[in-house]
Amino acid sequence: MTTLSPPAPLHESVTWTAAPFEPRRGLRNGHVMTVYAWAARRLFPGLEAPEARLIRVSDDTQVLAHCYWQRDRQACPTLLALHGLEGSSSVHYMRGLAARAFRAGWNAVLLNQRNCGGTEHLTPGLYHSGLTDDPRAVIRSLVRTDGLTDFGIVGYSLGGNLTVKLAAELAESPDLPVRAAVAVCPTIDLDRCVRAIERRSNVVYHLNFVRNLRARMRRKAAAWPGRYDLGPLESIWSIRRFDDVYTAPHHGFGDAANYYRLASAIRIADRVRIPLLILAAEDDPFVPADQFREPIVAGNPAIHAVITRHGGHCGFVAPAVAGDDGYWAEAEAIRFLSTFTPAADRAPGDGR
Repeated sequence: MTTLSPPAPLHESVTWTAAPFEPRRGLRNGHVMTVYAWAARRLFPGLEAPEARLIRVSDDTQVLAHCYWQRDRQACPTLLALHGLEGSSSVHYMRGLAARAFRAGWNAVLLNQRNCGGTEHLTPGLYHSGLTDDPRAVIRSLVRTDGLTDFGIVGYSLGGNLTVKLAAELAESPDLPVRAAVAVCPTIDLDRCVRAIERRSNVVYHLNFVRNLRARMRRKAAAWPGRYDLGPLESIWSIRRFDDVYTAPHHGFGDAANYYRLASAIRIADRVRIPLLILAAEDDPFVPADQFREPIVAGNPAIHAVITRHGGHCGFVAPAVAGDDGYWAEAEAIRFLSTFTPAADRAPGDGR
């Protein structure tokens, strides 16, 4: 059962309504859905090896993108996909999204956020949950070097916060040809989401994230000797403490509380003017759905929030049918972007 907000006029009087979501049998529990989507083995037939491209963000920083190109890339719209905390371009939802977009005639560019996907050596700095500099630089580079003219963005979890924040900032960047965006289970209120993952019922997720953050910090220090003090690391066993010690000071936020406030997309969601779809679930273990009902979000006619009863965190696995493995959020994301992206109706979808 899917709870839908009424169809909303999002762009030039066009309305859009999500397809209903029904979870696959046995996946009605949010924790089960979340773990299943994370652990399930998926195949992506027709998705060839991508082009690895390094894109310079600043004098001392590059990011790595994996790109899937149509034969006539300039005639096609381009998907830019942003992963979640400690993810990479290789996680299942990024590749699943790329496969679906490619079949629909889109180019697909999967961005590894700085230090993710084995890229610690490409920058001396760290990333944070509101760092939209990197996707902006990627889009500008692809416009300049490849002549691409129409972009859609899809972000998951932390990448969803980046997506909403970037959508809100587009008025300050008129050179970015982003036509529409989708955020899946986005952490747009960072403090609220961190408090949710700190609940006892989420201890497994929390410890897994912290373990990965600690490991990445060790890799970072090894790649940049003498730049980072690992002394406090052994005593850090929460995301909030990690952000207090490393993320917030490194980026000039001071402490985690100020970082969460300033990097949260909910603070500026009323500035979104492009069509933006938010997909969320009531049973998401650590991204509370009530943040998407806040007036600053719900009161913006450019934002269409779809909150399903089931779906877990970035799960949304429906029954599989012939030719479709049932990942509903991926299907809805591409359908939404195609509705509001002019180039999508002329994209050939013929591969390289």
